[in-house]
Amino acid sequence: MLHVAMYRPVIPQNTGAVARQCVGMNAHLHLIGPMGFEITDHAVKRAGLDYWPYLHLTEYADEAAFYDWLGERRVWLITKFGGTRFDRADYEDEDVLMVGNENHGLPESIHERHSGTRVSIPMPGTSLGNVRSYNVSNAAAIVMAMAMVRIADSDS
Repeated sequence: MLHVAMYRPVIPQNTGAVARQCVGMNAHLHLIGPMGFEITDHAVKRAGLDYWPYLHLTEYADEAAFYDWLGERRVWLITKFGGTRFDRADYEDEDVLMVGNENHGLPESIHERHSGTRVSIPMPGTSLGNVRSYNVSNAAAIVMAMAMVRIADSDS
């Protein structure tokens, strides 16, 4: 099973959208706190619609609790700060895709810890000054879809 981790999310609609993607792709969602909202917020569940009961979800009070669970699993950071292009990574079953906080991204300590497993999505609009980054839920969906294809291809 693929895993998706959201680091300290603050926008409930983004979390709901990622949750819905996780249900559709049979992935496990990991929410690393503290979060900027309660998981019971109407906006989160509204974005996840009636899929919420089918979500594989684990919440962590903080980063340390998440890393206690992680063990030997590999983490791919979804970031605009370089790394392997998302469609060229060698994803495997049980990998974790991690997105950062909507306002601040991921801390430098996490970037350092996973410096060899960062993926980025091409963003030609940045050179024109039109966009700073992709929405975290959209970025997660793009990379999740590619990871699922890569994992399925390696299984066949």
